[in-house]
Amino acid sequence: MSIAMLASAARAFWGSGMITQTRPWHLPGMAKARWSTGSSAALPLALAASRQGDKVGLVDDRGEISYRQLDDAASRLAAGISAATELGTEPKIAVMCRNHRYFLIAMGAAGRLGANLIFLNTEFSGPQLTNMFKNITPDYIIADEEFLPRLGDAPCPVVAAWTDSALPGQTTVDQVVARNKPTSVLKPASTGKVTILTSGTTGTPKGASRSTGPKAVLAIFSTLMIRCGVKAGDTTLIAPPAFHGVGLMGLHLSLVLGNPIIMRRKFKPEQVLKDIDQYKVRCIVGVPVMYQRMVELPAETRDRYDHSTLEMVLSSGSALRPELFRRFTEAFGPVLYNAYGSSECGFAAIATPTDMLEAPGTVGQPSIGIPVQVLRDGAPVSAEESGTIYVGGPQVISQYMGGGAKQVINGLVNTGDVGHFDTSGRLYVDGREDDMIVSGGENVYPQEVEDLLSKHPSITEAAVVGVEDEQYGQRLVAYVVPRGSQPDTDELLAYVKDNLARYKVPRQVVYLEELPRNATGKVLRRVLGK
Repeated sequence: MSIAMLASAARAFWGSGMITQTRPWHLPGMAKARWSTGSSAALPLALAASRQGDKVGLVDDRGEISYRQLDDAASRLAAGISAATELGTEPKIAVMCRNHRYFLIAMGAAGRLGANLIFLNTEFSGPQLTNMFKNITPDYIIADEEFLPRLGDAPCPVVAAWTDSALPGQTTVDQVVARNKPTSVLKPASTGKVTILTSGTTGTPKGASRSTGPKAVLAIFSTLMIRCGVKAGDTTLIAPPAFHGVGLMGLHLSLVLGNPIIMRRKFKPEQVLKDIDQYKVRCIVGVPVMYQRMVELPAETRDRYDHSTLEMVLSSGSALRPELFRRFTEAFGPVLYNAYGSSECGFAAIATPTDMLEAPGTVGQPSIGIPVQVLRDGAPVSAEESGTIYVGGPQVISQYMGGGAKQVINGLVNTGDVGHFDTSGRLYVDGREDDMIVSGGENVYPQEVEDLLSKHPSITEAAVVGVEDEQYGQRLVAYVVPRGSQPDTDELLAYVKDNLARYKVPRQVVYLEELPRNATGKVLRRVLGK
């Protein structure tokens, strides 16, 4: 790790208030937490417990729970798993939970055991899980009651996390915690890894595994604290599923800073406003479709709740349309930040509200200490020229768990995205390489067309895909969600024709009530056009 990176990290943590809020009497507990958990996934929770003690650590659908209670439960669960299961030298513990206290408890328990932690997408069907277990075989699974029927073919013990009913004969996390003492688990033999399953919008999800050590997150955390102003003590609402990279990154940073966290099992836009008002939320982590649903609430509904405490709203996971940024800023003020990244590379760049006001559509400057280049045929291109985006740094992964790899050039990993830098060094994502449509010999990246359609006053959102066409090879089809009544199709196509090249004009418009999306809000393009 470079001296410059260490200096940035020191400045970030000092500026966040974390160091100044740490008292001398916290130090023995912090040392014990570090010794008992190593650099595993359990360390952030253990450190938060040592510093925050009986203060509220989490608010979920069951109410408030302190960091000390969360960490104690994690330690007891780890003891119970260790006593009941032969884990071996590199155990794998899978978690299939929504956003609630048991997610944190499971993460802490797995870390204390030195296990590789695998987060399962709650949208996976039974057959998908069975197929995945052929390549990734866990030793233990922690899952919510609602997902137990899908895990009938699980190759290992399954313990129930969140339950809504009595489950005769089914072991639950609460039972394991109640039966065990926290002192029976010693320092883990290894730190383990965390595996996030990629979104799977184009096919079978793959496991992206990375270390839980500080190198993997220090640059990103420093950027969030310096560029976005995240501070110790900020109440933070984690809206996306915590099993996804966006939610997990926000959760991890909140734990490191010891911040109060709000997580709900399901996203409801008005509930978010209630939580902001009641708990004086300063930071939100979410994905664009969530913010779209917030701005679509009636103005009288939004006005019932005080959101004046909001200072940093982070958007990531999919493209943030300039029109959505404009509408959100009008409703909630200049607080929306746009982070670009993926399961494989973390947050590679972050745009501030000023960036997006000055340069609509940008994803901002690269994160501190993270090399980002735009290459064509392996060589860098000039500003304003498009190419493939490559990202480096200790947080990137190039190999997938269970097989498969990403292209690597000079230590930089191919993201699969096409983009360009402007002359001010701000990055733009033009689209996905595999989303490119070739129509009549012309290359079209659908994001440009989608951005334009989303600006039309009669359209809420749009997705453009290519379908086979005998004459053109592929033709553009626009799937749009109207805002209110259905617009005139000819007028809509004329609007596109007036603003874009002729070959970028869709040849067909299909109206939908909503676009198909995965659990993290990404549009499922493979479903469209069938």
